Amino acid sequence: MAQKQKDKKRLGKKHRQASTRPKLGRNASRGTSTTGAVSPKKRKELAAKKAAETKAAKTPTKSPERERHVVIRDRVDRSHGGATDEQQVLRLRAARSAQDDNKKGKSNDGGEDAHEERAWREAEALAARVSLIGEPRALPTVSEHEAFLHLPLVAICGRPNVGKSTLFNKLTQTRRSIVGDEPGITRDRIYGEVEWAGRDVRIVDTGGVVPDDEALIPAEIFRQAKVGLEEADAIIMVVDGRTELAAPDVELARLLQRGGKPVFLAVNKIDTPEMFAAAENFRQLGFRNVCPISAEHGVGIGDLLDDVWAALPPETVAEEPTENLEGFEEEFEEDEGDAIADASLDEGSKPGRRLRSHGEHISRETKIAIIGRPNVGKSTLLNALTNSDRAIVSPIAGTTRDAVDEVVERDGHKFRFIDTAGIRRKGKTKLMAEKLSVIMSRKHLEAADVALLVIDAAEGIAAADANIGGYAHESGRSVIIVVNKWDLMTTARTDGKPPADKKIYEQQVRDSLKYLDYAPLLFVSASESKGIAEVFKKVELVARERRKRVSTGEMNRFLDKIDFQRASVPMKKRVKIYYMTQAAVAPPTFVLFTDRDVKLHFSYERFLANEIRDTFKFIGSPIWFKVKARNKKKAE
Repeated sequence: MAQKQKDKKRLGKKHRQASTRPKLGRNASRGTSTTGAVSPKKRKELAAKKAAETKAAKTPTKSPERERHVVIRDRVDRSHGGATDEQQVLRLRAARSAQDDNKKGKSNDGGEDAHEERAWREAEALAARVSLIGEPRALPTVSEHEAFLHLPLVAICGRPNVGKSTLFNKLTQTRRSIVGDEPGITRDRIYGEVEWAGRDVRIVDTGGVVPDDEALIPAEIFRQAKVGLEEADAIIMVVDGRTELAAPDVELARLLQRGGKPVFLAVNKIDTPEMFAAAENFRQLGFRNVCPISAEHGVGIGDLLDDVWAALPPETVAEEPTENLEGFEEEFEEDEGDAIADASLDEGSKPGRRLRSHGEHISRETKIAIIGRPNVGKSTLLNALTNSDRAIVSPIAGTTRDAVDEVVERDGHKFRFIDTAGIRRKGKTKLMAEKLSVIMSRKHLEAADVALLVIDAAEGIAAADANIGGYAHESGRSVIIVVNKWDLMTTARTDGKPPADKKIYEQQVRDSLKYLDYAPLLFVSASESKGIAEVFKKVELVARERRKRVSTGEMNRFLDKIDFQRASVPMKKRVKIYYMTQAAVAPPTFVLFTDRDVKLHFSYERFLANEIRDTFKFIGSPIWFKVKARNKKKAE
């Protein structure tokens, strides 16, 4: 009997789990700090202390300039010649980062993450200085655009990394071209306008030319540059005055001499008078017009432009055609409810959300940004829409860096298509030029009216597609979903499977992009120019719906017919709407005058947006709401 009781005692809970219970006491060995063996009160204190340490580590203790030991807007260091301010900043910051990495040994992932985050902040600082497409001439008229196309053209060419984009930015007084230390940043042709001596001239920046390089990207850059050289009236060849003559310089000089057009040799990066003698060594290229310049500092630019302008064809004066503005008068009509809504927006609108009030939407062109992941066919789609070889197309992801734009006039409407660089995750971008191109893609998206979200039909919907579509939705852009490469799923399918069904594929896209249920969906094949005509029709429809205005009387009559009991909203989130009015267009924005100043519940907002779409359509455009309490002033 005593033996049985002893066995039962050994089988008790204490003896069974003794090896798995945590060891308590001061001498207990712990590999890492744990909170499982302390009291709940002590556990909260440890967790709070750890959170405070993490927050303190992420909080900068100095300004960005002092933290990186460089002043962003400081004077340029003369020892680096004609390098730009941005290049100076990047060079100094890279050297400082390299020193920090050598000290730390880069032993942990946290250091790499901090280095990557610092690089992205630098790219955002540079992107803030780059000009967007259409900023110098935000709303050109039809006559201005035609006159711009008839201006003389000057082309800037040269081998990679000699300062062509810096000279282009200096002449146009913009930050249109991306500038950096990495060679081969500019790939497509970038156009601008220069005014000098009372005369306007078009100017085009071309990519770095290497005539003997047969690789795909350099060959395409050379082909794009030749297009700009063939249509130019004068050519500026840029060379690096701090280096010796290179083989690409000699080959390009021979090519330009055979063209028979006036060529001006700009010896760049001649920053001091002592370096002028070195510029004379480049006369062996065979050019009579040699101008030593410093594109960054503006040295010798005036002499160069005087020589180029003298070689251009004489200026012709033509009568400007009168522009027909019929039909715009109706868009200026306002009613009493719109005035009330505009006043309410002025009082409480958020500074981060820019609303276009009545009349501001009048634009003589529609800006369409082509967005998507890398290598989904955005440049091919731009070439198909413009019926040209405007952008470089290759199977290599990330080919496009600078945003490329082209204006198309069709059926009396003018469309400006902007091909943006592929937007990818932060961890996938290594070079500074790639980071800058991704940031500029989002900026061009926010400046556009309509976004064409391009999806690769062969690869299907990815998480990156949903993120990019979210950028367009949150920024208030109208969206059209374009499923490209549809021929690979039907006629050109090589995997032996039957052709894909459009209805099933569309349902898969809708399930993945539920927040874009208002966006039209098109199936195209850009390489074969199939479905392109439908893209123009949808863009015109979406742009018109985006600028639609509904009067306050119509909105109130619509409000009386809605059964709000069908809205699945919690009782504490429900509000009583006295009346509503449309306060802005592009995107359509409605002000709700309610009994309480609360934020609309997401399900209530979705229900109201669906009811508005059933009645007034607003195809392809997101709908924004703003709540205004009618008795708010009385309560105050």
